[in-house]
Order: sequence, then C-alpha cells, then structure tokens
Amino acid sequence: MADPAGVGTARARSRTVARRGSIDTAVDAYLDHVRLERGYSEHTVAAYASDLADLARFADQRGATDVDAVDLDLLRDWLWEATEGGLARATVARRAASARGFCAWLERTGALPADPAARLRAPRAKRTLPRVVAAPSVEVLLDGMQARAAEGEPIAVRDLAVIELLYACGLRVSELVGLDVDDIDRGNRTVRVTGKGAKERVVPYGAPAAAAIDRYLASARPALLSAAAGRAAATSGGPAADAGRAVFVGVRGGRLGVRSVHRLVAGLLAELPGSGPSGPHAFRHSAATHLLDGGADLRAVQEFLGHANLGTTQIYTHVSAERLKQTYRTAHPRA
Repeated sequence: MADPAGVGTARARSRTVARRGSIDTAVDAYLDHVRLERGYSEHTVAAYASDLADLARFADQRGATDVDAVDLDLLRDWLWEATEGGLARATVARRAASARGFCAWLERTGALPADPAARLRAPRAKRTLPRVVAAPSVEVLLDGMQARAAEGEPIAVRDLAVIELLYACGLRVSELVGLDVDDIDRGNRTVRVTGKGAKERVVPYGAPAAAAIDRYLASARPALLSAAAGRAAATSGGPAADAGRAVFVGVRGGRLGVRSVHRLVAGLLAELPGSGPSGPHAFRHSAATHLLDGGADLRAVQEFLGHANLGTTQIYTHVSAERLKQTYRTAHPRA
C-alpha cells in the first residue's frame, strides 16, 4: 500500500532509533514524527529542529554523541549555558519544552529506559499582553482601504479582502494564506480553516468581509492570474504553482506568501496609534478581544480561534481587564 504522507516511514525510523543510538539520528526521526504523525506546522518543526540541533551540538562538545548519554544533568547544563549566554527567558523556556517533547518520545520508542526531562525545569517565559488595535481604529483603517479599493486596482482589492478576513475570522496568517477557493462558502458566509495540528474548524464572517471577498474573487483574483499568465507566457515560463486553488494570489500568480502579508500589515499598523508587535497576529488578537468586550462567551472564542487549550484563550480576558483598568485610571475622578 502506498504511503504518500510518509507516516509509515516515520514510524519505521522511530523503531530504529534505539538500535542506531545516535543523537543526530534520533533528532531526525523525531522531527519526522512531529511533522508526519503529529501534523505540526513547518514553523513549529523548524523551531524544534533549531533547539534540538543546539542540544546535539552541546552534547557533542561534552563528548556525548549517543542517545543514552542524554540525562538530566546534560539538559540542565545546556539550559544553563543558554541562560548565561543572554538568551531571553522565552527562548530558554521554548528550548526546555523542545527537550521535554524529544525525551518523552525517546522513552516511548524505547531509545531510553526513562524520560530524563521529566524533572527538567526552566524559567517561565514572561507573558506580555498582545497588541490590540482599538475597534474605531480598525474601522478607520478598513474605510481607508475600501476607498483605495474602490478605484478597482487588483492589489488594493485583494489587500482589503486579506485584512477583512484576518479581522473577521481571527485567522492565523498561515491559515489565511493556506486557504483554497473551495474552503470559502460564500452562501453561508463561512470559511473552513486548517489550523495547528491539521485541525479543521469552520468560522463565520460578516457582511463587510463578504463584500470584500466577493469582489476580490469576481474581479481582482482573475486579473492577477491573467496578468501573471501573460508574463509567464512572454518569458516562456510555466503556470504558477498552486494558482488554481489558492484564494489569495500574488503578482506572479502563485499563492500569496506569509512575508507579503506581514509587510502589508506592518505598513498599515505603522499608521495607527499603539505599540507592540505589528504583524498579522495583531488582527487576531484584536478580533478575540473585541468579541469578549462585546459579551462573547470564552468557550465560543476558544472555538472561534481554534485554541486546543482554554488557558491560551484566557489571555484575552487579561487584555480586556487591562484595558478596563486603563480606562478607569484615565476617566474616574477618584482613580
């Protein structure tokens, strides 16, 4: 039977880890496991790869190249080196999490008799409140984009649809650029999203987003694809990969990239008051906070965002509380 996803191969590699013994081999097999069997995103896999490559480097400097040399003392010394090297607490905490996942997997596959990271502790990452764009500011921003899109320029029409959908659905940027045309149900105003861990959810969107998406799909997207096809024909190039399925396309006709969306959002948020990260996640944070401010149930917001853990969603209750405190301090006569 065919194994197109490589899941069987990943499992087979897992079973050989204990026999081969090399830390590098174990890391490669573990990365296959989280990518193919657990369905982790490439961004998450890349973070694990970076952390565990550094662990393998540190172990090699200590003369430890085999899996059975990975113990609690080695892991603690590795984190201590990172801390002394000036790495941020969030980075050290992430490295510890990567090591815990790796070592737990080593125990499950029989490469180690016990999990050496079970008692590994790291400094807790300092949790900062995300940037939230005030609802009136979002309205001003979208009104300006709508005015530019009214002239019919395909990029302006596309960019309006991108921001409307980011904010309306609280999407992650990877979810947005991964959308296919068949994922959008324009009749019911819903979008089928594939989130972290390849989990699907269906998210509704409102009338302004519907108008922006309908216009983009009817005129701007065909214009972008046609222009890209013309340029490809003139240069004897082939059709852009993924052009037929992707909702959002770039000037070359291929699927719009994450970096392009980051540049778009950074430029827009630079014009608005407020500080903090200026990436696409700001619209996701804003959508969640505005839902809670409007009386939405926390569980409903969790489902809306696709969070596996309610604790992740609860950060937005802190955002709302902090905004209330700020309003109180500035407005109440006895604050």
